[in-house]
Amino acid sequence: MTKKLQDLTADEVKELKIQFAPGCFDNFEGTQEELDELVAQIKEMFQSGEFQKNARPLDLDDLDEDDIEMLERLDQQEQNAKGRTLQ
Repeated sequence: MTKKLQDLTADEVKELKIQFAPGCFDNFEGTQEELDELVAQIKEMFQSGEFQKNARPLDLDDLDEDDIEMLERLDQQEQNAKGRTLQ
């Protein structure tokens, strides 16, 4: 049985392995050190359970122009990443 992310217990969250899709940081504008810090912060949010407290559903009818642009970029990145492997 598959649970939704918001339904996981704190112990179940700690067992999750976070994998970033190939190319997900291709448009990151910053130094390698800043990227490393961002990745560490994301992992810490999952380990601490903070992501569950701050998560909210995405309402597609409520997106503004910037959100739509970002989703289009993410979709394009996913298409470009096909055939690439996780590292």
